[in-house]
Amino acid sequence: MNGFAPEHYKQALVFLVTAGVVVPLFRRLRVSPVLGFLAAGVLLGPQGIGAAASSVPFLSHVTIGNVEAITPIADFGVVFLLFMIGLELSWERLVLMRRLVFGFGAFQVFGCAAALAALAVHFGTTPDSAAVLGFALSLSSTAIVVPVLAEIKRLGGPSGRAIFAVLLFQDLMVAPLLFMVAVLGRHGGDLGVTLVSTLLPAAVGLSVVVLGGRLLLRPLFHHVAAAGSTEFFMAACLLVVIGTGVLTAMSGLSMGLGAFVAGILLAETEYRREVEVTIEPFKGLALGLFFVAVGASLDISKVVADPLHLLGIAFGLILVKLCVTFSVARVLKLSSATAAEAAVMLGPGGEFAFVILTAAIASKALPADLGGDVLIAVTLSMCMIPALGALVQRWTRHPEAELDEPRMLPDVTSAPGAIVVGYGRVGRLVGEMLRAHAVPFVAVDTNAALVKRFRAEGVEIYWGNASRPEFLARCGLARAKALIITMDTPDEAEAIVRLARADHPSLTIVARARDAHHATLLYRLGASDAVPETIEASLQLAEAVLVELGIPMGHVIASIHEKRDEFREQLRPVAARAEARHATKLSLRMKEAGKRRAKQVENE
Repeated sequence: MNGFAPEHYKQALVFLVTAGVVVPLFRRLRVSPVLGFLAAGVLLGPQGIGAAASSVPFLSHVTIGNVEAITPIADFGVVFLLFMIGLELSWERLVLMRRLVFGFGAFQVFGCAAALAALAVHFGTTPDSAAVLGFALSLSSTAIVVPVLAEIKRLGGPSGRAIFAVLLFQDLMVAPLLFMVAVLGRHGGDLGVTLVSTLLPAAVGLSVVVLGGRLLLRPLFHHVAAAGSTEFFMAACLLVVIGTGVLTAMSGLSMGLGAFVAGILLAETEYRREVEVTIEPFKGLALGLFFVAVGASLDISKVVADPLHLLGIAFGLILVKLCVTFSVARVLKLSSATAAEAAVMLGPGGEFAFVILTAAIASKALPADLGGDVLIAVTLSMCMIPALGALVQRWTRHPEAELDEPRMLPDVTSAPGAIVVGYGRVGRLVGEMLRAHAVPFVAVDTNAALVKRFRAEGVEIYWGNASRPEFLARCGLARAKALIITMDTPDEAEAIVRLARADHPSLTIVARARDAHHATLLYRLGASDAVPETIEASLQLAEAVLVELGIPMGHVIASIHEKRDEFREQLRPVAARAEARHATKLSLRMKEAGKRRAKQVENE
């Protein structure tokens, strides 16, 4: 290939290999892959084995020699993360958690920032730099804390909701903090003089994103969804994330802020779940690259040269935040158990500290030497989060104490009673019956016009491909009591039954079948119940005729139910026998293959 330059692709190949090794390995070890990416960045970076590349030329092909080359792409990790955080938000959720988010979250962030900034000033830092340090270090790690809480099964409890609320407020604070850093750095800290000149273009750019998003986002995704092209839908998602980011960057704000606003605007639309599933892989890769870049930019030689100083900063950071968080939680009348868990898990620094401190160093709002030391200390504190999570799990094996202020921690993890896949004629009737009996449900369909119509009528319905397990997971399948499949496409119905049963053995799965043969197949794949159209139509015809002939309604209904149960009992054994025959044939084939291998060995 003319003009082919391997060095152009080396960084990408190194990262992909790293991702392929780090993610499976750290998941098997039950450790957050974020720590693996950071460690890989340190190991492969110019301060790790990359330092020996000049004397060992081969190492230059498997290490990261130029961190600046991957930084622009790595920054998209934060952009995608903020977009996904925006998608998780909704006005309803914010209203339910308003006291916790804007009460506990605000007091925790500003209290920690004030305490840390005061300490920084005490040790000789200028007020502007101290303010940047205080706010940057007050933030915790959403990317590590949330998975750790999920692993120890604390995310859905009172402490998990309290921690999530604080993390939510911290995420909301990232964009204003980046704006503050940009202003302090650009104008030497003279915020009052330059506020108008920086705020005006920022306000215009943000207004364009908000107004344009409200007017254009839903029609754009409706048009793309109606086309039925997965590739076009993916392109539209990337266009929204990157396009809104570029617009806000042009107005002097961060790209992440634009993506965050776009996520909030899409959170209330019928395309939210499919957008989440589409963007998740990009977010994971880009965020992984971001942490690799952060790790590669750290000067590990400083840790070796002065470990007590850097570990002292890390432990001091955790101790200060722990004391402030616990005090704030108790003042707000949260229980001691909840306050203690929140304080421990929110004590270490977070990934957004890298973003803010890196921006502050680049804009001269923070000295490079001080910023470098603090970045290393933040990384060290983040590495302690899994151990702190294990500590929390050990001391909280007993049930949590009752909260002094239960209204402070509303349960926002609403679970659908059922998920209805396919909202055509059959699905709508099922939905009406569920609604009549006050059973909450989520509907899914691939017809964009139909989804738009019923969304406008107040039905919680999403556009998307339910044959993708990650999509159903986003719709709440893990918490749902039943999955109802009403699609008229047998292949897709079979795929959904197979995937849902594999992941959720105890889930009730009721599926629409084309005929008795199809019902037998659905039973074999794991359906709890399969309803053949032909049999149901026949039973309904028989019911109508018998009633018209004067047979009492009660007797007719009883006989119809009896006949339906008879068909069901006939189909299930057929499915079981077919499964047994398949297993027997498979066993015979394996035995024959074994005999053939034995003969081959004898002949050899």
